[in-house]
Order: sequence, then structure tokens, then C-alpha cells
Amino acid sequence: MASIKQLDERKFKITVSNGYRPDGRKISKAKTISVPDSIGKRGIRQYVVHAAEEMERTIKQGFCEDTEMTFEEYSLRWLDRQVKYAAGTIASYRRMLKVTYPFIGAIKLNKLRPIALENMLVELRKRSNHGKPVQEATVQKYLTVVSAVLSDAKRNEIIPKNPAHMIDLPDTEKRQQFIPTEEQAQQFILALLDEPEVYKTFYLLAIYTGCRRGELCALRWDDFVLDDYRSILTVSRSRSIVAGDGVQEGPTKNGRSRTIAIDEDITSFLQSYYYIKRRDEDSVGAEHSPYMFTDEHGTFIHPDTFAKHLRKIFKRNGFPDNFHLHTLRHLFVSTLLHHGVDKQTVAELAGHADTSFLERTYCHPQMELKNQAAQVMTNALLHSA
Repeated sequence: MASIKQLDERKFKITVSNGYRPDGRKISKAKTISVPDSIGKRGIRQYVVHAAEEMERTIKQGFCEDTEMTFEEYSLRWLDRQVKYAAGTIASYRRMLKVTYPFIGAIKLNKLRPIALENMLVELRKRSNHGKPVQEATVQKYLTVVSAVLSDAKRNEIIPKNPAHMIDLPDTEKRQQFIPTEEQAQQFILALLDEPEVYKTFYLLAIYTGCRRGELCALRWDDFVLDDYRSILTVSRSRSIVAGDGVQEGPTKNGRSRTIAIDEDITSFLQSYYYIKRRDEDSVGAEHSPYMFTDEHGTFIHPDTFAKHLRKIFKRNGFPDNFHLHTLRHLFVSTLLHHGVDKQTVAELAGHADTSFLERTYCHPQMELKNQAAQVMTNALLHSA
């Protein structure tokens, strides 16, 4: 309820409470109004009550967010409004924003300047991770999340511009993606033949669809629709590990669903896997699980289990230590790009919003192709005479 305090005959102060700040202090909004002289004495009370109701309704509906709000207050509300991202992504944003609060959390939105953000970056660069300095790319990820909050404030016309867009950042070292050669890929697929069906299927789908680990763990049988001898896979969910809350299911990383065509051979393999899973569940009297990657009792297999088991396969086959589960996704993307599939199609299959990430990360020849380029130059310059 709004409180009304009369200051003089035609002046009133209206105060509305709207929850509490992170430190426990009550959030209150006050406004002083003057009743126009055109309103008779008998209508003054009715005019003030109506104004109080309008103010309370506006604040309760969330329109009270203004430039007087601190960055921390606004970012917490921003997090609560995000519904399209995976639970793990939201948890990551929450952790990263919490790191920024000691530097900019108490600054009001209308007082937040680029220099404050630059000072924050200076302090973040002093941090260490497992005894090593934090990389510049990691530091800039914090600014990216802060910028997302400020862009939302700009979109809502709370601030005129985003100060994060005004910072001149240093170039970051490009992260090299380690991609198996064709020989290593073939060797890996042969190694999978001796693996239990659930692992074999998981890793093959990782290669042939490029799905992320969480997306694979959330796959259901009805996500596949048969199309003659082929099938179409719809990827719309992900199972993420959220610190303190275990494994949770939610949308994909970017909140979008996508479809992937599956050819005849892989479709046939998946059908065989389906019957094997049903046989195993029947053998222990378990209900048939709608999910693909469970044990014989229909219990979810933890996402980390697939990553740990894959490391053992890599080690047994003498693959580099920098190979991991995401390496299979890199193999999918790189293979398509180097065999002429256009970047837009690859981006859509991999679940990227556009081709910019592919261009920064994957559009580089593998070492074998670089060696071929070197040989071309040698042949042209030394053996043409």
C-alpha cells in the first residue's frame, strides 16, 4: 500500500515500497505532488488517492527501474528476467557479475562511466587462476556480461548509451582449436567399436551432429523423426551442471532450437541402439526411459562421466592431452568447413547465432593443409624451372 503524507493544503508526499535491496534495506520510491487549483476542496482527497494508486501500479509492474538504481540492483533484476538461456549459462552470468560488484556494483546507472569499467578491468587482470595470471580473453568475458546488462538498460531507455561500448580493448590471443587429423578420426571411430553401446552412441553422435555435451545428455527418442530411411533430429534442450544445484535441464546454450539431418547409416545405427536399450531395460524390469543416454535402470548418466570416459579412450590410443569431449564438436565443424559446406549452414547446424564465431575460431586450415600449401610453393618456385 502507498503511504500518503500531507505537506500543506494542496501538497502531498506519496511513498511506495517495492521489495528489498541485496543488503536488506527496503526499496522505497517517493514523489511529491501538488493538487491543481482547478480541483475543488472536496475532490483533493480523491485526486491524491488516484495518484497514489497510479504510482503504486507503475512501480509494482516494474517501471520504477531508473537511473538512480545501482548497477548491482539492476543486474539482479536483469538475471531474474532471463528465461531463454540454459540454467548453466545463467549461473555462469551470475557468478561473473558477482565478481564485478566490488568494483561497479554500488555505482548508479546514470553515474557509470567508461573509466569505472576500465579500472575494473585493471583489477581483474591482477587476478590469478590456479596460480597463473588470468588471460585477457577471460577478463573481457566479464566485460561482455556487464555490457549485456547495460545494453538492456539502454534498450529500456534508462540510460542513453552503453559505456562498455566506449572502451578500447587490447587484442586477445586467438585460442587454437586442436582438431584431429582424418587418420586420428578414423582411428578413434575404430576404437569405439569395442566400447559399451551407450558410450559408442554418445561419441558418434557428438562427431556426426556437433552437439554439445549437455545437448546430447538431454536427447530424447522422440527428438528423432524418421524421414524414409533417414531421420531429422531436433535439438531444443540441454542438461547443465549448475554449481550447488546439480544437473538441471533447460534450453540450449543460446535458447534456440535447431534441426540436424541424420543420414541412413547413422539412422540405422540409432535404431539398433534403441532396441538394445529397450532389451536392457526389460532385462532388469525397468520402465522404458524417454531419454537416450541412461543406464539400464533408466537413470541419467552424469555429463562428467562421458568426459572422463573419453579421456581414457584418448589416452589408450595415444591422442594428445589437449583432446577433450569438445574436440569432437570441433571435428564436426572443421570437417564440414574444409569440405566446402557454407559457413551459414555450419553455423546453424552447430547452434551459433551467426558465422562470426566460426570465422574467428574455425576458419583456419589444419596443419596437413598448411603442409600442402608449403609444398605447392616449393613446387612452384624450385621445381618449375
